[in-house]
Amino acid sequence: MTDTIFSRPELFWFLIGLGLFLLELVIPGFFIFFFGLGAWVTALVCLLGEPGINLQIVIFAITSVLSLIGLRRIIQRKFFYSKGDESGEVEDEFTGKEALAVTDFGGQQTGKVEFKGTTWKAESSSEIKSGQRVIILEKDNFKLIVEPKK
Repeated sequence: MTDTIFSRPELFWFLIGLGLFLLELVIPGFFIFFFGLGAWVTALVCLLGEPGINLQIVIFAITSVLSLIGLRRIIQRKFFYSKGDESGEVEDEFTGKEALAVTDFGGQQTGKVEFKGTTWKAESSSEIKSGQRVIILEKDNFKLIVEPKK
């Protein structure tokens, strides 16, 4: 008898969790991690017992949401906040840093810049040419607001 991934739910959930952890490395935001954690908890429960598919989905959903609600703020404080900052503001790794324009943009037009090996959507009130160095003024979700380097 051959085993498939679907006949071994612990392996299925483990691989789903691993995929979600790897996806977290690609997509910024520190959100997907907790669904990977929920998948691994579900894999552990499947390894220890034989819950039905409905119970597996419930376990995944509950552990993902509870870990997201309960652990996200704690982990962000521990790894992403400045130790001396009592206001809870995230350390800014973008503002004031230099990036490279990948496309022409400016005014009402958005473009792309490369920063730390990743391409970001960017906006500027000034005209920016491809290949020009820019300074990041702020980060707005997945978009950088930049100005030309003087």
